[in-house]
Amino acid sequence: MTILVTGAAGFIGAHVARALLARGQQVIGIDNLNAYYPVALKHVRIARLIGAHPAFRFVAADFADQAALAAAIDGTAITAIVHLGAQAGVRYSIEAPRAYAHSNLVGQLEILELARTQRVAHLVYASSSSVYGDAAKLPLSVADRADRPVSFYAATKRANELMSESYAHLYRVPMTGLRFFTVYGPWGRPDMALWRFTERVLRGEALPLYNGGAMQRDFTYIDDIVAGVLAALDRPPADDDSEKPGGYLSPHAVYNLGNDQPEQLGALVELIGNACGTTPVLDLQPMQPGDVTATWADIGPARRDLGYAPATPLAVGVPAFVDWYRDYAGA
Repeated sequence: MTILVTGAAGFIGAHVARALLARGQQVIGIDNLNAYYPVALKHVRIARLIGAHPAFRFVAADFADQAALAAAIDGTAITAIVHLGAQAGVRYSIEAPRAYAHSNLVGQLEILELARTQRVAHLVYASSSSVYGDAAKLPLSVADRADRPVSFYAATKRANELMSESYAHLYRVPMTGLRFFTVYGPWGRPDMALWRFTERVLRGEALPLYNGGAMQRDFTYIDDIVAGVLAALDRPPADDDSEKPGGYLSPHAVYNLGNDQPEQLGALVELIGNACGTTPVLDLQPMQPGDVTATWADIGPARRDLGYAPATPLAVGVPAFVDWYRDYAGA
């Protein structure tokens, strides 16, 4: 059983690939190693996989390039796809929308075409909590409308869901979309708040808190996300015309993967300060374009259908990240 993992050099992708290998599966990882954040971190993530797992094969290629994607699998029969590759970042999508159209729209189409032609048993793909926009109703449910994106990134991820629905309906390929909620942990992304804040606190620099710090996030630890991705992969939605989470009748379901424990941004800052052994200096700033004030995942459907059970509170996850960061950065 060979599983294709896109975005394999990314934060979530590298962790998922490692977990799949640990349970004895063959994995082909693909990533274009773009420079949205330092490529050196991506190389280190991949090196940890290549060096430790002979069942892992990595190909540096752009999955939005049809020929490159075909060459990457090199005639291998792919039985399932975990599509985690994307152009990430909310604010950057305002600066460089074409990068998002290429990776998130054209890229999604190429993965859907691969799933169709290979007749894979299941395609699991990454969506995002950003699709909800700045919703007034909390917690956020997959049954809610998600048609008011406040960033182009969010628009592309919602488009991914609709594109997947069309293919699931037309070609009956089982598909599951996962709306991730603020994933954090060791080997995370340098553009995310936890990394940026930890870096600044250790340097003695002020932390920019947008919306005056009046922000709430459903922070979700990477180990819990990986468990949710594997649980989803093992449970493809049935082609039985029953309504799935997300409202679809095709073999296509959408789930929230969050922690169901929203935290104020101030709690994150306090935990970082405690883990770093210092008191953070705050720089209160106005709300940023494309951002939202609060996220909170309704994970009831994922609990019921996937057995998803996040177990890592912020008070445990933040010190674990800070310890990892100190070691990685030599701080």
